[in-house]
Amino acid sequence: MLRFLQRLMASPRWMRVLGTLSASLRLWHPDVRRDPYPTYRRFREQGIVRMRLFGGFAVARYDDVERVLRDPAFSTNRDQVALMKTLRRATRDAPAFRDLVENNLLMIDGPRHRHLRGLVSKAFTPRRVEALRPRAEALVEELLERLAERDEFDLVRDLAQPLPSIVIAELLGVPSADHARFRAWSDALVELLDPLSGREGLERPKRAMRELAAYLRELLAARRGAPRDDLLTAMSEAEEGGESLSEAELVALASLLLAAGNETTTSLIGNAVVLLLRHPEERKRLQDDLSLLPSAVEECLRFEPPVQLTDRAVVQPVELAGMHLAPGTIVAALIAAANRDPDHFSDPERFDVGRRDDRHLSFGLGNHFCLGASLARMEAQVTLGALLRRFPDLAGPPQPPAWKSSIVLRGPASLPVRPHS
Repeated sequence: MLRFLQRLMASPRWMRVLGTLSASLRLWHPDVRRDPYPTYRRFREQGIVRMRLFGGFAVARYDDVERVLRDPAFSTNRDQVALMKTLRRATRDAPAFRDLVENNLLMIDGPRHRHLRGLVSKAFTPRRVEALRPRAEALVEELLERLAERDEFDLVRDLAQPLPSIVIAELLGVPSADHARFRAWSDALVELLDPLSGREGLERPKRAMRELAAYLRELLAARRGAPRDDLLTAMSEAEEGGESLSEAELVALASLLLAAGNETTTSLIGNAVVLLLRHPEERKRLQDDLSLLPSAVEECLRFEPPVQLTDRAVVQPVELAGMHLAPGTIVAALIAAANRDPDHFSDPERFDVGRRDDRHLSFGLGNHFCLGASLARMEAQVTLGALLRRFPDLAGPPQPPAWKSSIVLRGPASLPVRPHS
């Protein structure tokens, strides 16, 4: 069934027809994928949208999205959702994959989530992230040096993809010889964030998780015998109340950091460059004053977030946007729509690298605020700063040739640019 849906969603012809007929499928319409924001605006005007095909609802207003992300009536524990029950049945033959789902910070809630996150946070500290800045700067310069003599290069393939992949691999303590395999596993696992964007059902991510789990278990065994100054060692040594992370939990958390950290940062960098190419006056403003880099990155996160939506399961009867929702109902929170809500942002359709009202929701809120937010921000600031200094006349299309196929993750699939105009 999943493969059938994947093939259906991948067909522009069918999605053009079905997306016109059904709100449940409108987000997959090829024209909406190119520019989803007019649709998001209509969803905001409606307040709450029934997604009949998926047995749930979608909200797009800032206040409603914020509530879904904060209110304990909405949970990341989706055990009672029909789709999750189907997923569990489909993965009974894949213990590594099942462990990833059951020990994943994106899939659990309550005391267990607080416990696991607390242990990871002891290892994944702001100090550790900031210590990576010089290495990230050196990596970006190294990558740009290779590209300087070319007449054209693909910004996604040649810069936005390699950087976060190398950084997260080095952060975890993965040897450089294994970076290519790590990237391949990451590309496969990211399908879990939007299963309908895949092509082989769950076979590709299941295979990747099996191989990655075996690799990480070997790496953990090596760290126990010879600890190093890396995140994998720090997570394995972290304790809270006399408890530490199990091997299954360590493997699941490292896999999450790999998949989510790579793809989202790649898209953040790609989206940011598209926005600067599309808004030459704001690009010049940033080039003339690089102290605006932090606010520029926040504006890119608000205006074109790499994670467009997330979902929660209703776990107790609740009213949302005038609708009574029963436990087991799935609710999609359209983050990208909320980020342009005129009730919370002045002139929200204007891209402003110096914007001050930047309380976007792109990293979530509350207990599930993105664990890697500071790392993504740092990598984007370093990359954009180096790119603007090194290639001040960078030229490219304001519209990428294609966007990634996912409705959850948004970023250019490729972006051909010329370092010199």
